[in-house]
This record gives sequence, structure tokens and C-alpha cells, in this order.
Amino acid sequence: MAEVKSMFREVLPKQGQLSVEDVTTMVLCKPKLLPLKSLTLEKLEKMQQAAQDTIRKQEMAEKEKQQITH
Repeated sequence: MAEVKSMFREVLPKQGQLSVEDVTTMVLCKPKLLPLKSLTLEKLEKMQQAAQDTIRKQEMAEKEKQQITH
């Protein structure tokens, strides 16, 4: 097996203690932002808005029709 030469050489202390810390710790990640409104609620609001727009258009058409007849 060929030995690979590295730019760095291993250095071990000649006095004192050699310790290796291999402790797993929890890592915190960015919080996930949740939408304030659910998709279903947004769809319902859009449907309600569309229904209100339709009713307004019908009322406007009726008013115009009444103004023409009077």
C-alpha cells in the first residue's frame, strides 16, 4: 500500500496529557417559518372574495337596469 505524503505532519506532545474529545452535541438549525394562514383558508377566502365580487357586479347591473327603465 502506497503511503501518501501530506503537507502536514503529525505532532504528538512529549509531556502532558493527550486527550481526544469525541462528544456528540445537538446542533440547532434555523427555525422553519410556518405560514400564518393555511392553504385551505386562503382558498376559502379567495372563493368568498370571488362570490362577493360576483354579487357586487350583479347588484351594479340591476341598478343600471333600474336607472335605464326610470
